Amino acid sequence: MVKPTRYYSKKQETRVATLVGGKRQSNSGATTFDKGDVVDRYMLFECKTATKPMKSFSIKKDWFLKNKKEALSIGKEFGAVVFDFGGNEDFVALSMNDFLNLYSAWKDSVQVKGDD
Repeated sequence: MVKPTRYYSKKQETRVATLVGGKRQSNSGATTFDKGDVVDRYMLFECKTATKPMKSFSIKKDWFLKNKKEALSIGKEFGAVVFDFGGNEDFVALSMNDFLNLYSAWKDSVQVKGDD
């Protein structure tokens, strides 16, 4: 029996929520008050999954624009698109600006730890 797309989406969203310590949005962000698919304290995640193994995956600019708008509307610092190629390995795409902010914070934390 072929499983519906919703089965794979829910599985990915649950996995992402567990990994980031966030929560899966009820009805996958389809309500007017729950935006995106997964949310934590700082970030809103839009999840995209493939229902069968793939070697490539098309990413749409609209996903990023919608995610950023929704993230800002609920007071989140960052937004990201999480996608897979039909397996259990997820990849994260975000704007260069968000990446640089996160990377800079990470580098600062490594320097502080290295100074101990």
